[in-house]
Amino acid sequence: MSRLNQDLGLWQGVGLLSTSLLGTGIFIVPATAAGIAGPSSLWAWPLLTLLVLPVALTFAQLGRRFPHAGGAPSLVGRAFGAPMEQAVAFLFLSVIGVGLPAALRMTSGFWHALYPLSDVQELAIQLGTLGLMLWLGQRPARASGRVQMVIALMILLTVAAIWWRGGLVSGPRGVPAPEVVDWGLIPPALAVMFWCFVGLEAFTHLGEEFRRPERDFPLALLLGVLLAGLVYWACAVAVVHFGVFGDERANGASLPTLVASLWGDGWLWLAALVGYLACFASINIYLQGFARLIWSLADEGKLPSALAARNGQGVPATALTWVVAACALATLVAWWQATSMASLIRYANGVFVLIYLLSMLSGVVLLRGGWRGMALLATLLCALVLCMLGMDTVYALSILAILMVLGWLRRAPAPGDVPPA
Repeated sequence: MSRLNQDLGLWQGVGLLSTSLLGTGIFIVPATAAGIAGPSSLWAWPLLTLLVLPVALTFAQLGRRFPHAGGAPSLVGRAFGAPMEQAVAFLFLSVIGVGLPAALRMTSGFWHALYPLSDVQELAIQLGTLGLMLWLGQRPARASGRVQMVIALMILLTVAAIWWRGGLVSGPRGVPAPEVVDWGLIPPALAVMFWCFVGLEAFTHLGEEFRRPERDFPLALLLGVLLAGLVYWACAVAVVHFGVFGDERANGASLPTLVASLWGDGWLWLAALVGYLACFASINIYLQGFARLIWSLADEGKLPSALAARNGQGVPATALTWVVAACALATLVAWWQATSMASLIRYANGVFVLIYLLSMLSGVVLLRGGWRGMALLATLLCALVLCMLGMDTVYALSILAILMVLGWLRRAPAPGDVPPA
């Protein structure tokens, strides 16, 4: 029996996941990948989607069999015990300090196309965005699902309009033949592009809130991944065709540049609005996932019981408030220290890949038959991506090691303690 309101249907789930995956990446990462691999990056997108599918299928099967608001940490705990569950839970929460400030910085970056914002004005937009998410998060999950379905449609319509206006509907252009692709540039591009498919682990926290989790959760997950992969590829084709990529500044302005070149400067407001809403949707589902993780741990007695309180709508509002407050503090610190967005993203990617790897290992333990083979394949793929990230994984590995040592010290008997008979 679910401990939370079961409000989500199939298409609301697709809207939540697809906007989470598209979110902060759709109008920036295709240009960044093109800056690394040029036209060859157009082959990297379907390749990445194929690489992510085993991970998505494993998450789908685990979520169908073990729907739980604790998400990926609860799966790791089920496979490897409570100490690992708590370590992975706090590892996941460490993303609040690096990944969310980076994503919030993207929300304010889109408005640079319209206004010359100061650093203080950018910070105000970021904190105001958190306030809107706190307000929306006080309502049942179906409210976020409806809002994010609208945002997903706006993203789809924007990419479709670019294809139509740019004359790409008659056939994609600029896709190189396989024999001329520089395959040596694909791995570094994939290491950056993986950012676009983080969100699967946050989606698992909503498993308990589907009306029919055994059917709708895995289907929503798979449809969301395939839809996101198609939209990313379509956006990448447009970016390469029109050449709106290059250095970091050019990559960040790829959407406004495209819109201005196709429709004129008078439509820049639309580029800023769609880009902002895409980021909003992605961050929103992470905040919801973090809140449900904390609520679940508190509800099971692993955190203070006050964090298990729910509001009149049945939503873990207290946990969400603490998550938003922690995110606001991390955003203020990153702004004060002038930490680069690239550094924040690299640290966050290491955390996500490590959590994916541990989740897939859990699938190897928990699943049977062909699904165990799928989980093993997904484990190998996650290990490959972790190796590709190199030194960027030091942050995540260090935090996990510290958490495991602290857990071991807490469980170790004190000198003089007598073991139970």
